[in-house]
Amino acid sequence: MNKAIGFLEVQGFSVALAVMDKACKAADITIEGIDCNNPALGDRAPIPVVVQVKFSGKVDEVQTALEVARQEASHYIAENDILTHLIPSAMEDFQKLLPIGKVNVK
Repeated sequence: MNKAIGFLEVQGFSVALAVMDKACKAADITIEGIDCNNPALGDRAPIPVVVQVKFSGKVDEVQTALEVARQEASHYIAENDILTHLIPSAMEDFQKLLPIGKVNVK
């Protein structure tokens, strides 16, 4: 069975950690990878790092995690700085790419 994949992108590493803590407590998901990049404004951005968290689970669990994550992130950063995306069923080859990132989660 192919897992659902969730993507969360927020500004700030501490925001990403706090948000994923809530998401993991609300839903049965597995964090597969974390990556980070510079925001479009570069050093002029209020928070100079964009963090993407990639996680997997059953569709309803991933959907719940994304909803909780968005809601929690909105307490820390502007709504337009929060991106979420759900892939309901990812091919196995795609799932192998999830751990690739600048942060080692294993």
